[in-house]
Amino acid sequence: MPKTVKKSNAITASNGLFTVNFELNGVKTELLTKPGETLLDLLRRSGLRGTKKGCDTGDCGSCTIILDGKTALSCLMLAVQANGRKVTTIEGLGSPAEPHPIQTAFVQAGAVQCGFCIPGMILATKALLDKNPSPTEPEIRHALDGNLCRCTGYVKQVEAVQIAAQALKKQPKKKGK
Repeated sequence: MPKTVKKSNAITASNGLFTVNFELNGVKTELLTKPGETLLDLLRRSGLRGTKKGCDTGDCGSCTIILDGKTALSCLMLAVQANGRKVTTIEGLGSPAEPHPIQTAFVQAGAVQCGFCIPGMILATKALLDKNPSPTEPEIRHALDGNLCRCTGYVKQVEAVQIAAQALKKQPKKKGK
């Protein structure tokens, strides 16, 4: 797992490697990356395997993360581009013992099928609901549009987003948010 550090946001190079400082799932993190390494590969090499490597060309959405509050395709980003930024992966949302309401909604709706595309869809859902807590069905479909699923016609995923939106509205508001 990545180590927690208190350093500046400057990228430093040593022995052909770059030090990247960023916030990963709410934790200040410093990781070494090789020139040309994608953020997806850095995350997976660091033990965060929930972000999937699908097409490696930005077409499938299985590598979706949240970068500074917006979805991003980690297979198309160099790891050094995360320097000084906030990155959220599926591991930053919940745990098996305490799943995030969006994760619970996907299970409740039966929207998980094979599961390969689901981490990206859940993060796309989080970004959508953070911005728009009451999305329409067309808005939901648009938000999920960049995430390919070969198992379904997206009916269950749309239902999951609707369930999640309702569940999040019922949660008590956190201070400062």
